[in-house]
Amino acid sequence: MTFALADMNAADLQDLLRLHLGEAFQDACSAAFDAARLKEPDVDLYTLRNDAGDLLGMAALKTLADGQGEVKSVRTHPDYLRQGIAHRLMDGIEAEAKARGMTAIRLETHPTPAYAAARKLYESRGYAYRGPFAGYEDTSKSVFMELAL
Repeated sequence: MTFALADMNAADLQDLLRLHLGEAFQDACSAAFDAARLKEPDVDLYTLRNDAGDLLGMAALKTLADGQGEVKSVRTHPDYLRQGIAHRLMDGIEAEAKARGMTAIRLETHPTPAYAAARKLYESRGYAYRGPFAGYEDTSKSVFMELAL
């Protein structure tokens, strides 16, 4: 498997991004980044591909103003669910954050049943619940987590 910076023009990535955003934007409080935001200088989008080049998933790392990282847009391709892809994406994001000298990585997600698997993933990796960061508001529609690197 290869974890690398994404080719934003790849058709399979565009399809996965449309699926991701379509589902994320059903939630009015979603902070998911659209394609334009994923191309901005403070964000790097990565893909995970198998040896045949098939897209397995994507995840982004945003550099925050305080020099720490934020996990964004973690998404496994529907054909590869429950195969450990999200863990591999997180391995890559966390390794990249460490390589950049970040000492913490944060994320915002939701307390709803639709995001239960995501919260379980983050909890299993040692992410702890914390308060809002980087301009997020403390609402009942968001939960915030952080991992010390």
